Formats: sequence, structure tokens, C-alpha cells
Amino acid sequence: MKTFFALSLTMASLTFGHAQQGQINVEQDEKITDLIEIYKTSNESSDYYRIQVGFGSYSKAQNIQANVEQDFPDLPSKIDFDSPTYRVRVGRFKNKLDAERKFNEVRKKYPDAMLLKPKKSTR
Repeated sequence: MKTFFALSLTMASLTFGHAQQGQINVEQDEKITDLIEIYKTSNESSDYYRIQVGFGSYSKAQNIQANVEQDFPDLPSKIDFDSPTYRVRVGRFKNKLDAERKFNEVRKKYPDAMLLKPKKSTR
């Protein structure tokens, strides 16, 4: 009798537990998406090796960036402002080996290029 009662109770709980279905809708404030994008851009260069190919005034940095984009179209380039000059930096390399390989290639065209190490996190 106990076995039958335990078996019936188990079957009933499995039937009701399995029969539950539903749909979940998550409503999220649009500002959360904006904050995530801001966070991504703030940490954009902190974990990557980069190559600095030149620096100077903003117009000079734009010229350097245009030349780099023609010479190395596969590398993302960015102009960063580090007071008092604008610096043109290219690439986003996760490991040092890839960064050094590309650095040697870039250095042939831009002899003043420098390999920049990732910024240390203060978290």
C-alpha cells in the first residue's frame, strides 16, 4: 500500500511538474544598454597590446592615421589624446607574440613605431 501511494504521488508530481510551460518577457531600461556600451569603450584598450605609429597635432595625427589605414587596412586605428599631443595607435592584440609579429611589419614602414603594453587594471 505504501509503495502504491508513493508511486502515485511521484507520478502526480512528475505530471504536474512537466506540464508547466510559460513564456518570460524581460523588460530592460534602454540606459542599461548605453551603460554597457560605455563600459566596453572605456575598457577597449586596457587589455590589448597596441602599436603607436606617430603623434603630433590633431591634423598631423589625422594624416598619419590616413596613411596607416592605406598601408595596413586590416589593423583598426584610433587617435588618442594624451596631453599635450594626439597619438595614432593601431591594432588590438590579445597576446604579445601576435603584437610583436605585427610590430616588426609596421616598423619597416614606420621606424618610430612603439609597441605599447596593456594598461594594468586597478580593479
